[in-house]
Amino acid sequence: MARHYGLPLNLSPVSHLLVALCLAAVLWKAITLYFKRKQLLRVYKPFPGPPQHWLFGNMHEFQQDGADLDKLILWSEQYPYGHPIWFGNFLPVLFINRADYAKTLLGRGDPKAWTYNFLTPWIGNGLLILAGPKWYQHRKLLTPGFHYDILKPYVKLMSDSTKVMLDKWEMLINKNNTVELFEHISLMALDSIMKCAFSYESNCQTDSKNSYVQAVYDLAYLSDHRFRWFPYHNDLVYYLSPHGFLFRRACRRAHAHTDTVIKQRKELLKNEKELEKIQQKRHLDFLDILLCAKDENGEGLSDADLRAEVDTFMFEGHDTTGCAIPWTLYCMAEHPEHQEKCREEIKEILGDRDTIEWNDLSQMTYTTMCIKESLRLYPPVPMVSRQLATPITFCDGRSLPKDSIVSVSIYSLHRDPDIWKNPEVFDPLRFSPENSSHRHSHAFLPFLAGQRNCIGQTFAMNEIKVAVALTLLRFELSPSNMEPPKKLPQLVLRSKNGIHVTLKKVK
Repeated sequence: MARHYGLPLNLSPVSHLLVALCLAAVLWKAITLYFKRKQLLRVYKPFPGPPQHWLFGNMHEFQQDGADLDKLILWSEQYPYGHPIWFGNFLPVLFINRADYAKTLLGRGDPKAWTYNFLTPWIGNGLLILAGPKWYQHRKLLTPGFHYDILKPYVKLMSDSTKVMLDKWEMLINKNNTVELFEHISLMALDSIMKCAFSYESNCQTDSKNSYVQAVYDLAYLSDHRFRWFPYHNDLVYYLSPHGFLFRRACRRAHAHTDTVIKQRKELLKNEKELEKIQQKRHLDFLDILLCAKDENGEGLSDADLRAEVDTFMFEGHDTTGCAIPWTLYCMAEHPEHQEKCREEIKEILGDRDTIEWNDLSQMTYTTMCIKESLRLYPPVPMVSRQLATPITFCDGRSLPKDSIVSVSIYSLHRDPDIWKNPEVFDPLRFSPENSSHRHSHAFLPFLAGQRNCIGQTFAMNEIKVAVALTLLRFELSPSNMEPPKKLPQLVLRSKNGIHVTLKKVK
C-alpha cells in the first residue's frame, strides 16, 4: 500500500483557511518590508554612502580588527559631511563627520538613539539614557555635585589613587620594564571615582579579583556585540542566547556592587539629614548630593533613579578617564620632546612637592595642551548617536525626517583636514590660545557640546591632569618593542592588544 509523507492530502476547510492566512501574512510582511526599504532609500538618497551588501548592509565591513575607525575616516573623505551606514537592510544610521553638521544636531537636545536602551538593564534610566522633562530634572538635581567647591578635595584623593598605581609600577619594572597601561589605569580610575564620588574605599588596586571591574569589561563588550549583531536587537532572541545569559550575570555583579555602596552611605546618613551637618564631618561628595537633592516640590530621587545615577556615574566616571589616560601616556611615550616639556612644567609648578593641589591644575598650560591633543587623536567616546525628535535640516539644505538616527563620528570629526592641518600628526600647539580662538566651536568634542554635554568633564580633566603629572614626575615613558595598539571602538575607545610602554625611573 502506498504511503503519503508530510502534510495530509485531504485538508479540512479550517486547515485550508489557516494555510491561506499564513501565506497571506508572509506576503503582507514581504510587501511591507519592500515598501519600507523603498522609502528608506528615498529618504537617504541625498546622502550617498558606501555600497551595501544585499543582506548585511555595511555591517560585514566591521570586523573589530582594529581598523574600523580607519574605515570611517576613509568614508568621511569619500562622502564628506555625512553618509549612511546600513545595519542590515532596514536600519540606516547617518554618520556625520563635520563640525557644522555636529553643531546643528547637538544644539537640539534630541534624545539618545534607541540603541542606548541596550544599556538600560545595566545602568538604568540615568542621565545617559533619559530624555525630556525627567532628564532636565535629573540634570538640575545633579549639577551641584560638580561645583568646584565639591571638586576641590577630590584632587588629593585622585593623587592618592595614582600613587598606589605608580608604586605598583615601581615593583613591576624591577622584573620587566614594560607595562600594559589599560589594566592598571582602569583599576586606578575606579579606585579614584569610588573615593571621590562615593567616599568608598574599594581597595580594587590591591585586590586583583575585583568583580566589578570584570563586570564592567564584560558589559561593555557584550553591549557593543549586541549592537553589531542585528538578530540580538530583539530582546527575546538576546536574552535566550548565551550572550544574553552572560550579560544578565554581569549586570547582577555590577548591581550588587552599586547596592553595597548605596546601602553603606544610607546607614551613615540616617541621623544626618542636612548637608551642613555632613560637611562638618567630611567633604561632600556626589553621593551626598544624590541622597539629599530635592526639586522645587521637595521631591528627591526614587530608589530606582538613585541606583541608575550611581551606576551611570560609576561607569562613565571611571571608564572614560580609564581610557583617556592610557592614550595620553601613549602619546607621551611616542613623543619624548613633548613629554620632557610637560615634565619641566610640572616640576616648576610643584617645586619640592610630590603632591598636586587644586590651584596647580590651572597652571599646567603645556600639559593641558598635550592632553587635549591626545583627546583629539584618541577621543574616549569615539561616536554618539541621537534619535531625531523632530525633522532636521542641515546647513547645506539636506534633511532627515523625525525618528531618524544620526551618529556624530567624533573620531572622524577630530581628523577633518579642513580644520586640522596634518590631522594624524601629534601637535599640542593646536590648542594654544591663538590657534584655538578662531576654531569652530564643534571641531573638538571629547566631552560633546550643547545641552547634553558631559556633566563630569571638569572632574575628568582634573583626573587626567593629576594622573599624567604624577606619572611624568616619577617615570620616563618610551615605546615598547611590542605591537602598536589596535584601536577598538566599543562604548569607549580601547585597544584590542592593550597599550604597552617602557618605564624608567626619573633621576
